[in-house]
Amino acid sequence: MSTPTVTDGPPLVELHGVTRHVQLPNGSTLEILRGIDLSVAPGEHVAVVGRSGTGKSTLLNILGLLDSPTHGDYLLEGTPIGRLGSRARARRRGDDFGFVFQQFNLLAGRTAVENVAAPLLYARGRKFWQRKRLATQMLERVGLGERLDTMPEKLSGGEQQRVAIARALVRGPRVILADEPTGALDVDTGRAVMDLLDTAAAETGAALVTITHDLAIAARADRQFRLADGVLVPIHLDAPGPVIEAAAAVGATVPAAPALGAGA
Repeated sequence: MSTPTVTDGPPLVELHGVTRHVQLPNGSTLEILRGIDLSVAPGEHVAVVGRSGTGKSTLLNILGLLDSPTHGDYLLEGTPIGRLGSRARARRRGDDFGFVFQQFNLLAGRTAVENVAAPLLYARGRKFWQRKRLATQMLERVGLGERLDTMPEKLSGGEQQRVAIARALVRGPRVILADEPTGALDVDTGRAVMDLLDTAAAETGAALVTITHDLAIAARADRQFRLADGVLVPIHLDAPGPVIEAAAAVGATVPAAPALGAGA
């Protein structure tokens, strides 16, 4: 696995005082995120852990331009992007962001190469016209060069997640957002998947943000944060002892031993 290359320059991703509130039917206000400050450098891996319902998905949606903050600023390479219009948001989301989810979300009835090429249907110029070649190259990069024409249901869980990673990376995103990327995988396969994501971020200078319940996965990141009651605070998970001791506090899990499951 490559060691992430974190630059000393300005952050790639910055959140300043970001809040997210929703109005409930009874007129009261639900505070989901409260004053979030976060910066991620190019090539850096940041992990966020926390119990279900603490706002992790909302944070990820804001980072991925799927939702807008109620207050606060979101900057990408120093440019405010948190309040772009819907069309501009969709364009920036397609150009600059790659998403990896727990459930893979592959298109049924489409081969591996067709799944990876799908985001390039919205690209412009060379990327659009050479989408199959680019998808093929990306699948070869994640070790699936011999599975190009295989349907998702014929792939193992680990192979499906690697297709999903190839799809997320095919447009060369500046920011990779991974939502429980190992949640449906066994321990060894999950480790291989995280190796791929870490290597991709290191090689391309992308910022990698992982949302996870698994503190062993979070401990791989350069920095870790806990999200609780809408507040993001730094934690330190750099040794097995602290990882295990912190699990109860954040409602996360630590695998006790490798389990048998889908192949990598």
